[in-house]
Amino acid sequence: MCSPETDAQLQRTASDPAFILELKTRRPPHLEGRSSCETWSVDFSPDGAWFAWSMGHGIVWVVAWPLDSSENQDGELDREDKSFSCGHPVWGLAFGPRPPKAAAGVRADAKRSGDLLLATGLENGTIKIWNVLTCVAVFDLLGHEGIVRDLLFPQNGTLTLISSSRDKTLRIWDLTQKGRKVQVLSGHKDWISCCAVSSDCGMIASVGRFDRMVCLWSLRSYTFIRNLTGGTQKTLHLLASCDFSPDGALLATAAFSGSSWWIDLWDPYTAEKLTTLVDRFDQYGQNQISAVQFSPNGLHLAIVTDDRALRVWEPGQEGMVMHTKPDRESNGLCCRYHPSGGVIATGTRDGHVRFWKAPRAVPSLGHLCRSILRHAVSTHQMEPLPLPKRILAYLTYRNIPTWLRTCCAPDQAWS
Repeated sequence: MCSPETDAQLQRTASDPAFILELKTRRPPHLEGRSSCETWSVDFSPDGAWFAWSMGHGIVWVVAWPLDSSENQDGELDREDKSFSCGHPVWGLAFGPRPPKAAAGVRADAKRSGDLLLATGLENGTIKIWNVLTCVAVFDLLGHEGIVRDLLFPQNGTLTLISSSRDKTLRIWDLTQKGRKVQVLSGHKDWISCCAVSSDCGMIASVGRFDRMVCLWSLRSYTFIRNLTGGTQKTLHLLASCDFSPDGALLATAAFSGSSWWIDLWDPYTAEKLTTLVDRFDQYGQNQISAVQFSPNGLHLAIVTDDRALRVWEPGQEGMVMHTKPDRESNGLCCRYHPSGGVIATGTRDGHVRFWKAPRAVPSLGHLCRSILRHAVSTHQMEPLPLPKRILAYLTYRNIPTWLRTCCAPDQAWS
């Protein structure tokens, strides 16, 4: 069920220099702060023209982006805000299909915008597929036996949908067959927190929250490749999130324990851990990490934690490029970059969404060359090349320190 009416309000404050605005859900007082009001997932459409967020209680709100812009009054398109009633709490959502990288920055015209789909993953294991402009529920995907925690479309323009669930499986759906053709990937021993797909659409990464496995899968052969962690962890911790860099040469995984959170950067081709960024805190369970995402140009990694603060890290560097003010009124749950990279959206446990100005940086010529090269060339193909050691180390990300800390982490060894 879809409606152009919404139950949200837009608010602006000047509490933080990077803060743009906040979307707050209007709901009856007796529902405030109760279970099922969380914003578990947010997403921008591939062309950046729409923004979707799960606003709690089974409702997804889709708004034209940018907000309050004259661009939203285009007479050829229905640019009204839309709300989708899914019937069950929504844990994951994703726009699709996503065009290949070369065409990702091209804004869709009126005809192609009519093909925009929104996938919503529900608490009862169902995935609903919606046509965004017509507000029609196209069909349901059935098969998962637990909460559908994450959804994504690979960036190749196809109607392929990847889902991960608390039933310990990933599923790869062919939407042209309306879900009748599905591949099931099994191997995790417990809930799957998050999944990501490489830029060349060759690999899927998934992290298990309690089994502490970081699994790589082939999207071409639908087979298991390896577990990066190897099951040898010495500390008790939980895995929260993962994301591939835009060139596919790095995989970031986020984990936390009672006294710290950390981010590991892996080479997905060699299974080598390249570096770890760690943050420790004084009070037990004070600040768990919730989500990470690379910026579209690969220069930065956005980090959301329980204190609702947004951190932006430049991989390979100590400290943060950006760190917004903590807010203990609610927990941060998710984050998403706008395709242009200028804005970051974060969702919270109280069902609200905040928008932030992302740090601006001009990529160096070296970074641009490395991104283009690594998008097409794996580490195994790079290593035999007759290149100076320093250049090879840069191209394979071996030039960064193996251990880094945030500005708040004590200076001590990490094991």
